Amino acid sequence: MMNKKYQQQLGQDVLAYIKEVESVSPVDAVSLTVEKQREVYLELSRHFHAGHPEGISTIDSIIKAPEQSIPIRHYQSAKQPAKAHIIYYHGGGFVIGNLDSHDDVCAEFCDQTGFEVTAVDYRLSPENTHPAAFNDALAAFEHIAATTDLPIMLVGDSAGATLAAAVAHATRQHDVKPVGQVLIYPALGGDMTRGSYLEYADAPMLTTDDMVFYYQAISGGSEMSHDPTFLPLMDTDYSGLPLTYIFTAQCDPLRDDGRDYQQRILAAGGRVEWVDEMGLVHGYLRARHSVECARDSFGRMVAALLSALP
Repeated sequence: MMNKKYQQQLGQDVLAYIKEVESVSPVDAVSLTVEKQREVYLELSRHFHAGHPEGISTIDSIIKAPEQSIPIRHYQSAKQPAKAHIIYYHGGGFVIGNLDSHDDVCAEFCDQTGFEVTAVDYRLSPENTHPAAFNDALAAFEHIAATTDLPIMLVGDSAGATLAAAVAHATRQHDVKPVGQVLIYPALGGDMTRGSYLEYADAPMLTTDDMVFYYQAISGGSEMSHDPTFLPLMDTDYSGLPLTYIFTAQCDPLRDDGRDYQQRILAAGGRVEWVDEMGLVHGYLRARHSVECARDSFGRMVAALLSALP
C-alpha cells in the first residue's frame, strides 16, 4: 500500500504511471533472482518502448577493450550534421539493463539534439563486481574520443549517471575530455542514514533498501568507501569537471546526492546546475510520453545538452 504522503505529493498522471509500472514489474523486484529481475526489466522496457523517431538510424558494433569486448549501439539522425557526440550509460542498479532497455530514450536524445549517440552495454553485477562496469564505461569513452572529432557529452540515468560522473572525474587529465555531463537521478554515494534516504526511504519505484541491494551487488561486499571510480561523492577533488547538469526527482531517496554533488562542484569553482523535478519519482524517463512534468523535464535535458556545446 502506497504511503499517503506520495498520494498527496504526486499528480494523478504520475500515480497512473506507477500503477502501470507495477502491473508489469513487482514492487519488490529486488527479491527476485537476478535472472528474473533482468527478464522483468526488459519486459518493462518493451512495454514502455516508444519507438524511434523518423530519420534515426542505428548500428550495433563491438569495442575491443583490454578486458573484454563491449557491445555498443550508435544512433544517428538524418536531419542534420551532428555537432556533438553523446555517450549514454543506461540505468538499472548496475544489475539490470542493456542496449534495448533505454533504446527509445537514446533515439529521442539523438532526434531532439541532432547529436550522435552511442549507448554502452557495460558489464553487470553481481557476476562482474567493481571496477568492471567503470572500466567498460571508461574504455567506451576512450574509444569514442579516439574515433570522433566531435565534442563528447556524458549522459546517464541512475546507475548509468554514476558511471558518467565517474568517467568525468577520471578523464580530467586526458588530452580529449568531455565538454559536459547530464546526470539523471544519479546514485553518487550519499549518506544513506540521513536526508532524502530517510525521507523517501519507501518511495515508489526505488527505495533505500533497493539501493543497499544494488550497492552490495556491485561491490561484492568489499569496502570501497574511498573509491571515486565507484561513487563520485567519495572524491576529494571536484575541480576541472565539465559543465554539469543534474536532474533529480522530488520523491526519490537519491535526491540529495544530486544536491550534494552540485554543492561540491560549486565549492570547487565549477559550472553546474541542479534541477530537482517536483512531483516526480525515480525512473520517470519512461513517463515522458504520459506525464506532463516528465515530458517537460526531458525537454530541459535536451536544452541542457544543446547549451553544453562549446
